[in-house]
Amino acid sequence: MPSVSPVPPSTPPSRASVVDALRSAGCVFAEDEAELILTTARTPAEAAAMTARRVAGEPLELVVGWAEFAGLRITIEPGVFVPRRRTEFLVEQALDRAPGSTVVVDLCCGSGAVGAALAAGLGPVELHAADIDPAAVRCARGNVAAAGGHVHQGDLFEALPGELRGRVGILAANVPYVPSGEIGLLPLEARDHEPLVALDGGADGLDVLRRVAAEAPHWLAPGGCVLVETSRHQAPAAVTAFERNGLTASVAVSEERHAHVVIGVRP
Repeated sequence: MPSVSPVPPSTPPSRASVVDALRSAGCVFAEDEAELILTTARTPAEAAAMTARRVAGEPLELVVGWAEFAGLRITIEPGVFVPRRRTEFLVEQALDRAPGSTVVVDLCCGSGAVGAALAAGLGPVELHAADIDPAAVRCARGNVAAAGGHVHQGDLFEALPGELRGRVGILAANVPYVPSGEIGLLPLEARDHEPLVALDGGADGLDVLRRVAAEAPHWLAPGGCVLVETSRHQAPAAVTAFERNGLTASVAVSEERHAHVVIGVRP
């Protein structure tokens, strides 16, 4: 974002001054963002500081310390991937396809938003979340605590307790799927403030997805499903990866949210 003079910390910021600062910095939803900043800040000085951070290009969710996701307030800490609202579609698909699941895994969990939302929608479940990034693991522990969730650190399935094999009803894996060569095209907010490991999916964006597809059948219960988010043009290759590993695959699409979810079911 361009350099814009923030609201002076000594001046109690008015809504109009915050909106003007945000709009000048290129924030499309300046009015809504100003409202969030002013209602979250505990003091005028904090509101001014938060406005300055947002003007400097920091994601709004990091500025206010939380993101709304599936009706929940998810704590977001520095260096952790910010859950996208389009990923709510993945949660909805999981709840529709496996409403009676009692064992849920949130792989590549980031903040733990998907796992927390699934637990909220299902009721009492055995919830496990995992991520390779220590910062994400720390953040997720707080977000899934209310659901009694367990968070593990490690590389994909290596992080999970072995006793989960063959028992998982819903395996949500919001894997990184941006092709390596397209990372530079992402918005600055993502490139500068989110971990590369949560964005970079390899040459065609599907490296991690293929690893999940290869291992998921060993962890799913009969009839259990694995769900991943992809782009529109990646979806056919993702379906092929699932089918090659013995899963029955399909694609769910939400045009409104620009969301494509590939679903694999263990027969």
